[in-house]
Amino acid sequence: MSKFTKSLTAMALALVAMTGAAQAEYPEKPVQFVVPWPPGDLEDVLTRMIAEDFGEMYGVPTAVVNKPGGGGGPFPGAIEVANAPADGYTIGSFIIAIPVVGPQIGIPELNPDPFVPLGNFLTYPFVIAAGADAPYDDMAGLAAHAADNEVALGHFGAPLVPTQVTFGLAKEMGFAYASDAAFDALDCNTLASGDVDVINTTLQLILPCLDDVKVLASIGSERISLTPDTPTVAELAPNLDVALWNGLFVHADTPQDVQDKIIAVAEKTMMSDRAQALAAETGALVYWQSADEVKAQIAIDIETLAGIEALLAE
Repeated sequence: MSKFTKSLTAMALALVAMTGAAQAEYPEKPVQFVVPWPPGDLEDVLTRMIAEDFGEMYGVPTAVVNKPGGGGGPFPGAIEVANAPADGYTIGSFIIAIPVVGPQIGIPELNPDPFVPLGNFLTYPFVIAAGADAPYDDMAGLAAHAADNEVALGHFGAPLVPTQVTFGLAKEMGFAYASDAAFDALDCNTLASGDVDVINTTLQLILPCLDDVKVLASIGSERISLTPDTPTVAELAPNLDVALWNGLFVHADTPQDVQDKIIAVAEKTMMSDRAQALAAETGALVYWQSADEVKAQIAIDIETLAGIEALLAE
Protein backbone atom coordinates (compact mmCIF):
# COMPACT_ATOMS: atom_id res chain seq x y z
CA MET A 1 0.00 0.00 0.00
CA SER A 2 1.39 3.38 -0.98
CA LYS A 3 1.93 6.18 1.47
CA PHE A 4 -0.82 8.12 -0.32
CA THR A 5 -3.30 5.24 0.07
CA LYS A 6 -2.37 4.80 3.72
CA SER A 7 -2.93 8.50 4.31
CA LEU A 8 -6.36 8.38 2.66
CA THR A 9 -7.30 5.32 4.71
CA ALA A 10 -6.24 7.01 7.96
CA MET A 11 -8.21 10.12 7.06
CA ALA A 12 -11.29 8.05 6.26
CA LEU A 13 -11.08 6.20 9.57
CA ALA A 14 -10.68 9.48 11.44
CA LEU A 15 -13.70 10.91 9.64
CA VAL A 16 -15.81 7.88 10.54
CA ALA A 17 -14.73 8.18 14.17
CA MET A 18 -15.54 11.86 14.25
CA THR A 19 -18.93 11.30 12.61
CA GLY A 20 -19.75 8.56 15.09
CA ALA A 21 -18.83 10.84 17.99
CA ALA A 22 -20.91 13.68 16.62
CA GLN A 23 -23.94 11.42 16.25
CA ALA A 24 -23.62 9.84 19.70
CA GLU A 25 -26.92 10.01 21.53
CA TYR A 26 -26.98 12.00 24.77
CA PRO A 27 -26.40 10.74 27.37
CA GLU A 28 -23.77 8.10 26.70
CA LYS A 29 -21.60 8.48 29.83
CA PRO A 30 -22.00 9.36 33.54
CA VAL A 31 -23.87 12.56 34.40
CA GLN A 32 -23.25 14.56 37.55
CA PHE A 33 -25.50 17.03 39.32
CA VAL A 34 -23.60 19.62 41.35
CA VAL A 35 -25.15 21.00 44.56
CA PRO A 36 -23.09 23.90 46.02
CA TRP A 37 -24.17 23.06 49.59
CA PRO A 38 -23.71 20.22 52.10
CA PRO A 39 -25.95 17.16 51.76
CA GLY A 40 -29.25 16.77 53.57
CA ASP A 41 -31.33 19.83 52.76
CA LEU A 42 -34.27 19.92 50.38
CA GLU A 43 -32.38 20.90 47.23
CA ASP A 44 -30.03 18.00 47.82
CA VAL A 45 -32.81 15.45 48.46
CA LEU A 46 -34.81 16.52 45.40
CA THR A 47 -31.74 16.67 43.17
CA ARG A 48 -30.94 13.10 44.20
CA MET A 49 -34.45 12.09 43.12
CA ILE A 50 -33.89 13.71 39.72
CA ALA A 51 -30.49 12.04 39.34
CA GLU A 52 -31.94 8.64 40.23
CA ASP A 53 -34.78 9.01 37.71
CA PHE A 54 -32.37 10.28 35.05
CA GLY A 55 -30.17 7.23 35.48
CA GLU A 56 -33.14 4.89 35.27
CA MET A 57 -34.53 6.65 32.20
CA TYR A 58 -31.32 6.65 30.17
CA GLY A 59 -29.34 3.77 31.65
CA VAL A 60 -26.26 5.80 32.57
CA PRO A 61 -24.59 6.27 35.97
CA THR A 62 -25.49 9.50 37.76
CA ALA A 63 -24.06 11.18 40.84
CA VAL A 64 -24.88 14.15 43.04
CA VAL A 65 -21.73 16.03 44.03
CA ASN A 66 -21.94 18.38 47.02
CA LYS A 67 -19.47 21.28 46.81
CA PRO A 68 -20.07 23.68 49.69
CA GLY A 69 -17.77 26.64 49.98
CA GLY A 70 -18.96 29.64 51.94
CA GLY A 71 -22.38 31.17 51.62
CA GLY A 72 -21.07 34.50 50.37
CA GLY A 73 -19.08 32.96 47.53
CA PRO A 74 -17.04 31.96 45.69
CA PHE A 75 -19.60 29.16 45.09
CA PRO A 76 -17.08 26.49 43.96
CA GLY A 77 -19.91 24.21 42.84
CA ALA A 78 -21.25 26.84 40.46
CA ILE A 79 -17.75 27.58 39.19
CA GLU A 80 -17.29 23.87 38.43
CA VAL A 81 -20.44 23.86 36.30
CA ALA A 82 -19.38 27.10 34.59
CA ASN A 83 -15.99 25.61 33.69
CA ALA A 84 -17.33 22.22 32.56
CA PRO A 85 -17.95 21.47 28.86
CA ALA A 86 -21.36 22.64 27.65
CA ASP A 87 -22.54 19.12 26.93
CA GLY A 88 -25.10 18.37 29.64
CA TYR A 89 -22.89 16.03 31.64
CA THR A 90 -22.44 18.56 34.46
CA ILE A 91 -25.70 20.06 35.71
CA GLY A 92 -26.02 22.65 38.47
CA SER A 93 -28.73 22.56 41.13
CA PHE A 94 -28.64 26.20 42.19
CA ILE A 95 -30.37 28.45 44.68
CA ILE A 96 -31.51 31.93 43.71
CA ALA A 97 -28.16 33.41 44.80
CA ILE A 98 -26.13 31.85 41.98
CA PRO A 99 -27.75 33.71 39.05
CA VAL A 100 -28.97 36.71 41.05
CA VAL A 101 -26.05 37.45 43.40
CA GLY A 102 -23.13 35.52 41.87
CA PRO A 103 -22.55 37.85 38.90
CA GLN A 104 -22.62 40.89 41.21
CA ILE A 105 -19.94 39.99 43.76
CA GLY A 106 -16.74 39.81 41.77
CA ILE A 107 -16.56 36.13 40.79
CA PRO A 108 -15.04 36.15 37.28
CA GLU A 109 -16.42 32.73 36.32
CA LEU A 110 -19.97 33.90 37.10
CA ASN A 111 -19.82 37.33 35.46
CA PRO A 112 -21.36 37.57 32.97
CA ASP A 113 -23.83 34.88 34.00
CA PRO A 114 -22.69 31.76 32.09
CA PHE A 115 -25.83 29.71 32.74
CA VAL A 116 -29.30 29.16 31.36
CA PRO A 117 -32.09 27.82 33.54
CA LEU A 118 -33.75 24.53 32.74
CA GLY A 119 -36.46 25.15 35.32
CA ASN A 120 -37.13 25.76 39.00
CA PHE A 121 -38.43 22.94 41.15
CA LEU A 122 -38.40 24.12 44.77
CA THR A 123 -39.34 27.08 46.93
CA TYR A 124 -37.76 26.68 50.33
CA PRO A 125 -39.71 27.01 53.55
CA PHE A 126 -37.11 29.52 54.77
CA VAL A 127 -37.55 30.95 58.26
CA ILE A 128 -36.15 33.33 60.83
CA ALA A 129 -36.06 31.41 64.10
CA ALA A 130 -34.87 31.66 67.72
CA GLY A 131 -34.51 29.23 70.58
CA ALA A 132 -37.52 28.27 72.68
CA ASP A 133 -36.11 30.20 75.65
CA ALA A 134 -35.81 33.48 73.72
CA PRO A 135 -37.56 36.36 75.56
CA TYR A 136 -39.63 37.20 72.46
CA ASP A 137 -42.18 35.36 70.35
CA ASP A 138 -42.31 37.31 67.12
CA MET A 139 -40.43 39.92 65.09
CA ALA A 140 -41.98 42.82 67.00
CA GLY A 141 -40.80 41.27 70.25
CA LEU A 142 -37.33 40.72 68.78
CA ALA A 143 -37.18 44.37 67.71
CA ALA A 144 -38.11 45.53 71.21
CA HIS A 145 -35.58 43.17 72.80
CA ALA A 146 -32.80 44.26 70.44
CA ALA A 147 -33.27 47.88 71.50
CA ASP A 148 -31.59 47.10 74.84
CA ASN A 149 -29.78 43.82 74.18
CA GLU A 150 -27.22 42.51 71.74
CA VAL A 151 -28.64 39.92 69.34
CA ALA A 152 -26.38 37.71 67.20
CA LEU A 153 -27.60 36.38 63.85
CA GLY A 154 -26.46 33.19 62.13
CA HIS A 155 -26.86 32.93 58.35
CA PHE A 156 -25.48 31.14 55.28
CA GLY A 157 -23.59 34.18 53.96
CA ALA A 158 -24.02 37.95 54.17
CA PRO A 159 -24.53 38.58 50.41
CA LEU A 160 -27.14 35.84 50.07
CA VAL A 161 -30.79 36.66 49.47
CA PRO A 162 -32.29 35.40 52.76
CA THR A 163 -29.62 37.22 54.75
CA GLN A 164 -30.20 40.46 52.88
CA VAL A 165 -33.95 40.07 53.44
CA THR A 166 -33.34 39.40 57.15
CA PHE A 167 -31.16 42.50 57.46
CA GLY A 168 -33.74 44.50 55.51
CA LEU A 169 -36.59 43.36 57.77
CA ALA A 170 -34.61 44.37 60.85
CA LYS A 171 -34.04 47.83 59.40
CA GLU A 172 -37.72 48.18 58.49
CA MET A 173 -38.59 47.27 62.09
CA GLY A 174 -36.13 49.73 63.59
CA PHE A 175 -33.28 47.56 64.86
CA ALA A 176 -30.02 45.96 63.77
CA TYR A 177 -28.27 42.75 64.77
CA ALA A 178 -25.26 43.42 66.98
CA SER A 179 -23.24 40.74 65.20
CA ASP A 180 -23.65 38.10 62.53
CA ALA A 181 -21.73 35.08 61.28
CA ALA A 182 -21.91 32.69 58.33
CA PHE A 183 -22.32 28.92 58.75
CA ASP A 184 -22.34 26.05 56.26
CA ALA A 185 -25.21 24.50 58.24
CA LEU A 186 -27.80 26.14 60.47
CA ASP A 187 -29.75 23.56 62.42
CA CYS A 188 -30.95 22.61 65.88
CA ASN A 189 -27.38 22.43 67.19
CA THR A 190 -26.63 25.98 66.07
CA LEU A 191 -29.29 27.39 68.38
CA ALA A 192 -28.68 24.86 71.17
CA SER A 193 -24.98 25.72 71.26
CA GLY A 194 -25.71 29.37 71.96
CA ASP A 195 -23.38 30.48 69.16
CA VAL A 196 -26.10 32.81 67.90
CA ASP A 197 -29.49 34.01 69.13
CA VAL A 198 -31.37 34.02 65.82
CA ILE A 199 -30.86 32.04 62.62
CA ASN A 200 -32.27 32.21 59.13
CA THR A 201 -32.43 28.71 57.70
CA THR A 202 -34.63 26.25 55.89
CA LEU A 203 -37.37 24.67 57.96
CA GLN A 204 -36.06 21.26 56.89
CA LEU A 205 -32.92 21.76 58.99
CA ILE A 206 -34.84 22.51 62.20
CA LEU A 207 -37.74 20.08 61.77
CA PRO A 208 -36.24 17.65 64.32
CA CYS A 209 -36.44 20.35 67.01
CA LEU A 210 -39.38 22.38 65.74
CA ASP A 211 -41.09 22.10 69.13
CA ASP A 212 -38.01 23.61 70.76
CA VAL A 213 -37.67 26.73 68.61
CA LYS A 214 -39.71 29.84 67.90
CA VAL A 215 -40.31 30.59 64.25
CA LEU A 216 -40.56 34.39 64.06
CA ALA A 217 -41.21 34.83 60.34
CA SER A 218 -40.99 32.99 57.05
CA ILE A 219 -39.29 34.46 53.99
CA GLY A 220 -41.45 34.74 50.90
CA SER A 221 -45.05 35.61 50.14
CA GLU A 222 -46.79 32.37 51.11
CA ARG A 223 -47.13 31.10 54.66
CA ILE A 224 -45.59 27.70 55.31
CA SER A 225 -48.09 24.90 55.80
CA LEU A 226 -46.25 23.58 58.87
CA THR A 227 -46.19 27.01 60.53
CA PRO A 228 -49.49 28.54 59.37
CA ASP A 229 -49.70 31.07 62.22
CA THR A 230 -46.29 32.58 61.46
CA PRO A 231 -46.41 35.70 59.26
CA THR A 232 -44.30 36.03 56.16
CA VAL A 233 -41.68 38.73 55.66
CA ALA A 234 -43.80 39.97 52.75
CA GLU A 235 -46.70 40.53 55.16
CA LEU A 236 -44.47 42.49 57.52
CA ALA A 237 -42.64 44.43 54.78
CA PRO A 238 -44.06 44.05 51.25
CA ASN A 239 -40.97 45.58 49.65
CA LEU A 240 -38.95 42.58 50.85
CA ASP A 241 -41.02 39.99 48.98
CA VAL A 242 -38.50 37.50 47.58
CA ALA A 243 -39.16 33.78 47.17
CA LEU A 244 -36.18 31.52 47.83
CA TRP A 245 -36.11 29.02 45.01
CA ASN A 246 -33.85 26.33 43.61
CA GLY A 247 -33.56 25.17 40.01
CA LEU A 248 -31.49 23.29 37.48
CA PHE A 249 -28.98 25.19 35.35
CA VAL A 250 -26.50 24.30 32.62
CA HIS A 251 -23.90 26.20 30.66
CA ALA A 252 -25.58 28.56 28.18
CA ASP A 253 -24.00 26.79 25.17
CA THR A 254 -25.56 23.43 26.01
CA PRO A 255 -27.52 22.12 22.99
CA GLN A 256 -31.28 22.55 23.28
CA ASP A 257 -32.02 18.87 22.66
CA VAL A 258 -29.79 18.00 25.61
CA GLN A 259 -31.53 20.57 27.78
CA ASP A 260 -34.91 19.14 26.76
CA LYS A 261 -33.95 15.63 27.88
CA ILE A 262 -32.91 16.84 31.32
CA ILE A 263 -36.06 18.94 31.64
CA ALA A 264 -38.33 16.03 30.74
CA VAL A 265 -36.97 13.89 33.56
CA ALA A 266 -36.85 16.66 36.16
CA GLU A 267 -40.42 17.78 35.51
CA LYS A 268 -41.70 14.22 35.82
CA THR A 269 -39.74 13.74 39.05
CA MET A 270 -41.22 16.84 40.66
CA MET A 271 -44.75 15.63 39.90
CA SER A 272 -44.03 12.19 41.37
CA ASP A 273 -45.70 10.97 44.54
CA ARG A 274 -42.43 10.85 46.47
CA ALA A 275 -41.50 14.44 45.62
CA GLN A 276 -44.95 15.71 46.52
CA ALA A 277 -44.87 13.69 49.74
CA LEU A 278 -41.64 15.45 50.67
CA ALA A 279 -43.36 18.78 50.08
CA ALA A 280 -46.20 17.82 52.42
CA GLU A 281 -43.78 16.63 55.10
CA THR A 282 -41.55 19.71 55.04
CA GLY A 283 -43.78 22.62 54.06
CA ALA A 284 -41.79 23.18 50.87
CA LEU A 285 -43.35 24.06 47.53
CA VAL A 286 -42.32 21.44 44.95
CA TYR A 287 -43.31 22.08 41.31
CA TRP A 288 -41.85 22.67 37.87
CA GLN A 289 -41.44 26.21 36.52
CA SER A 290 -40.37 26.60 32.89
CA ALA A 291 -37.09 28.11 31.76
CA ASP A 292 -38.78 31.22 30.36
CA GLU A 293 -40.64 31.78 33.61
CA VAL A 294 -37.39 31.38 35.55
CA LYS A 295 -35.68 33.99 33.36
CA ALA A 296 -38.50 36.43 34.11
CA GLN A 297 -38.30 35.59 37.83
CA ILE A 298 -34.56 36.24 37.90
CA ALA A 299 -35.10 39.70 36.39
CA ILE A 300 -37.71 40.51 39.06
CA ASP A 301 -35.50 39.21 41.84
CA ILE A 302 -32.52 41.26 40.69
CA GLU A 303 -34.70 44.38 40.82
CA THR A 304 -36.04 43.52 44.28
CA LEU A 305 -32.56 42.83 45.63
CA ALA A 306 -31.36 46.16 44.27
CA GLY A 307 -34.11 47.82 46.29
CA ILE A 308 -33.05 45.96 49.43
CA GLU A 309 -29.43 46.97 48.83
CA ALA A 310 -30.51 50.60 48.57
CA LEU A 311 -32.52 50.25 51.79
CA LEU A 312 -29.54 48.86 53.68
CA ALA A 313 -27.30 51.62 52.38
CA GLU A 314 -29.50 54.37 53.81
